[in-house]
Amino acid sequence: MTLPWETQAQKARDILSSSIPQQWLIPADKLPSPDEKNVEDFPRRSGLFSEHELAITEMSATELVRDMGSERLTAEEVVTAFLKRAVVGHQLLNFATEFLAEKAISRAKELDRHFKETGKLIGPLHGVPISVKEHIGIKDLTCNGGYVAWVNDIATEDALLLQCLEKAGAIFHVRTNQPQSLMHLCCSNNLTGTTLNPYNLTLSPGGSSGGEGASTGFKCAPLGIGTDIGGSIRCPAAFCGSYGFRPTALRNPMTGIKAPEPGQEAIRGVVGPLASQSVADLELFQQAVLDQQPWEIETSIPPVPWRRVQPTKDMTVGILWDDGIVHPHPPVTRALRHAKSKLEAAGIKVVDWEPYKHGHGWDIISKMYYPDAALLQRSLITASGEPTLPLTSWAFAYSSPNPLNIAETWTLNAQRDVYRDEYQALMRSRGVDFILCPAYVGVAAVLGESHYWNYTAIWNILDQPAVVFPSGLFVEKDELVEEEKEYVPRTNGVDEREWMKWKVAGAERYEGAPVGLQLVGKHFKDEETLAAARLVSELLSSA
Repeated sequence: MTLPWETQAQKARDILSSSIPQQWLIPADKLPSPDEKNVEDFPRRSGLFSEHELAITEMSATELVRDMGSERLTAEEVVTAFLKRAVVGHQLLNFATEFLAEKAISRAKELDRHFKETGKLIGPLHGVPISVKEHIGIKDLTCNGGYVAWVNDIATEDALLLQCLEKAGAIFHVRTNQPQSLMHLCCSNNLTGTTLNPYNLTLSPGGSSGGEGASTGFKCAPLGIGTDIGGSIRCPAAFCGSYGFRPTALRNPMTGIKAPEPGQEAIRGVVGPLASQSVADLELFQQAVLDQQPWEIETSIPPVPWRRVQPTKDMTVGILWDDGIVHPHPPVTRALRHAKSKLEAAGIKVVDWEPYKHGHGWDIISKMYYPDAALLQRSLITASGEPTLPLTSWAFAYSSPNPLNIAETWTLNAQRDVYRDEYQALMRSRGVDFILCPAYVGVAAVLGESHYWNYTAIWNILDQPAVVFPSGLFVEKDELVEEEKEYVPRTNGVDEREWMKWKVAGAERYEGAPVGLQLVGKHFKDEETLAAARLVSELLSSA
């Protein structure tokens, strides 16, 4: 018997299936074999793509704009190549919620006509295809936010961020999946199902911007848009071998982004970019958005234009090896050691950074996530009758059993602000400009096992900008690590739970997964943080 919620959920599936451009679907006999875990390089080895298509989809946004400006590429051939790759990526990873092929190609033709007639690009993102997380509203399209109860909701206008990007020349070609409740580091819902990781299909692509992680990790888009309240941009980037930026809150416009708790300001969510190729593309995105002066419309945004900051080796990087609560898995520690040697060889000062009250930070933010005891989220699930997924229940369990009263909320707000001031003062007193640290306790989580996210959430409660990028290292099936011999579990129970996920089958469980790292800057030092991350990332990718 089909339940009422399943009938409603089918509407989202129908929107997706009817939007897929059929001409680019892979025949069943050309799909990877079922025992293949790593499909990240499938486009190159499949024989289904021309060298020209592969070259386009492996370029950065910066390179694409350059080549369209020099007439080596057209916007139409660029968006067509990325649409084709996105269709193939969706067949393998289930990352999309809706393709926008007809609209994207029409927009590309308009841009090409404009360039032919004027000799000028529309803007800094002229012709760049951008994938968009589903709960970011697009006019006249459904916006369900991962809830069956919202399956019929239609956005009345484009989110302000998309308006800014479109004025800069961007093209939106595919919308991407998110988890129920928008609070998992995995990516599964009762509407369009579970998204997979291109580097290992048994692993999570991250969440809640998991569709964006898969999109940029499989190079279905040079740029993507995600949101982040505890790691939801950075973990997908880390899990899928791409780049992601969590800006300081109130730096990018949030108008038109749908969430269950409008007006919740105790801990603010942010919107920001993911990129398939480089930190420079994250900077390009930020510049393009803030050059549009969104504070003229969304007045809560400080009128702070984007500044061009050049990277410099004259900085001090503190390495956070361990947050004092959960030991990172061995591949993460290996990546931090690799990074330290690269930075020191380049003449950058590196020191150890001792974590400061990270458990205290988690105590604050975990209560702030659901000040109403998740009543709004629970009511949305109850309204449709859809099942509550296990990781949704896990996230809801962090809330207080009863809604916070005014006095409790004020106390948490005061603790939050004191903690932020203390951390900033500590960085200043130690002379540390940036903190290099894990993006997650391990590499990509096994599907359904993403339970600990304080390696990212700590920077949300502190409201410090953070950039994730690949370390250049991957989990090797037979690697031997000394940390396993030296490990002593902490008494909190969480540490041992997370360590056992590695210990159960060692590297074999996470084979092929990329190891991402995170660089954190100071509050509102977004430009400096991205500039430093660009330098560090380039050093790590050098021979």
